This record gives sequence, structure tokens and C-alpha cells, in this order.
Amino acid sequence: MDDLEEIATLLDEPEPSAGAVARGRERLERRVLAGRARRRAGWFVPGVALAAAGAVAAVVFATGAPTNGGAPVTGKEVLLMAAVHAERTPQGSGTYWHVTRRWLASDAPPPIESWTRRDGKRWTKAVPGDHAGAVIQAPDSKTLRLKGAKVSFEELEALPTDPEALKAWIVAREGRETDMSASEIRGDPTLTLLALITDLPTPAAVRSAAFRALAATPGVVNMGAVEGGQRLSLPDPDDGTDIELVIDPEKARVVRANLILVDDGDLAFSAEFISVTTEWTDQLPAVKS
Repeated sequence: MDDLEEIATLLDEPEPSAGAVARGRERLERRVLAGRARRRAGWFVPGVALAAAGAVAAVVFATGAPTNGGAPVTGKEVLLMAAVHAERTPQGSGTYWHVTRRWLASDAPPPIESWTRRDGKRWTKAVPGDHAGAVIQAPDSKTLRLKGAKVSFEELEALPTDPEALKAWIVAREGRETDMSASEIRGDPTLTLLALITDLPTPAAVRSAAFRALAATPGVVNMGAVEGGQRLSLPDPDDGTDIELVIDPEKARVVRANLILVDDGDLAFSAEFISVTTEWTDQLPAVKS
């Protein structure tokens, strides 16, 4: 067990002791030092088929590359930090789960938004085929999905909170094969885990488990600090371009990504980045009849 895993284990307890908090703060402060990092420019692809807290509060990621005794903090450590913070972050509440995806390029289309109610009813804005600028009610078939199959809010809230049990649930879950990637069909949980921490209304303890499961994925690399968090790279389970994420570990959020498994099961891709914001809200914009 390395230092970050030990800290995460200590913070799993409801109230860490003062000694644990102090030791955790000292370890993490030693790890996080600032250097400079530059953001990569890229070209735009408009989408593929749109087809605890006390110890960790001392962690502040500056605009630069954090180091651990001169070595960069690993991607695994960033994900473990996010896991600890996720577990301590309230889920929030509201009538609609609101997701906004924004392509970050000068010639990008308008942001795509969705509002999903607990009964599965869904409204969208700027999805290809929608009326320009209008919020419309989506077909009943377009609701929350995992592995191409419908998933309810209740199912998401009942997911396992142990990383290995969560991966086993994902592998065992029956999907809709015509709407699954090759990696999902062969039982690789990577894309589903990414969906759980990016777009879907996943409870805090489940988000934490998903971050921990991803931390165990071979090949996760920390590319350094950028605006909004840490830029990580991990191998695409379908042998495409590496998946890149910008994660804010303190907020336990995926800020930007170059590939997103959208909450309705489709894929969105950009050779630059897609920003993602999620929130619970009680407000639904005026709907086009």
C-alpha cells in the first residue's frame, strides 16, 4: 500500500484522528510542488456518431506539475485523491440532472445540454437534429444508459461502492450489444467507469469507487497540471487514440475530456477537448411544443 492508498484508507473512516489528519497533510504537502505546464493546441472533430477531507484539504494543485520528491505525482495518485474527495462530496439534489457539453474549438457547434428527470423523461438542447436553440422533449428511448441499455436513477444509486465489486457489476451487466463498443462487449469496464465519473448522476460513494477502479487501470499517466486540474492519459480500450482527461481532484470532477461516453449511451469525441459540467437543478428552460 503506497502513501496515497494509506491516506485514502485512513479517510474512509468517518472521523480520522488528529494524528491521521496531520500525517496525511504532511505527506500530501511534500508531494505537491508547482512547476510550469503548457496546454496543447489541437484540431476539432465534431463528434463520433454522438453514435477525509481534513487531511486532503491541504492539497492545492497549482498551475504546474506537482512532484513527489522530484518525481511527478502519478496518474494513479491523482485518481486516488479524487476518490477521497468524491466520497466526501454531497451528491446534491434537484428535479433535473443537467449536463452541458461544450466543444473547445473556434469552429465548434453550440453547447449540447440535457435535463433528465428521475422518471427518465429527458429534454435536450442543440443535439444534432434538434431545432436550433430550442429545448425539446427527447424520445422515450433517449434516456440514461450504460453499456447501451437503459439505467435508472435507482440502479445508479444502488451500485457497489467497492471498486472490485463495481467492476464485476459492470462486466456482469447485460447490455445492448448493437450499442456497445468492442471493449464493452468483451467485458472491459473502462468506458463505463468513465461514464460514471463524467456524465451520470452517480452517488458520492459510487463515484469514489469508480475513481479507485480507474486508478488501478494499467497505463494511466499524469501529463501535468493545466488550467482546472491535472491532465491524465490512459489507453483507449478499443485501441484508438489515447483517452485524455482533465480532472480536478479536489472537486472530484472530470473538467474536460477528448472522449466522452454520453449519458444516453452515445460517444462524443474531439481531438481537442470537450468540457463537461453537471448539476442538479429545479429549473427547466422553456420547452418548444
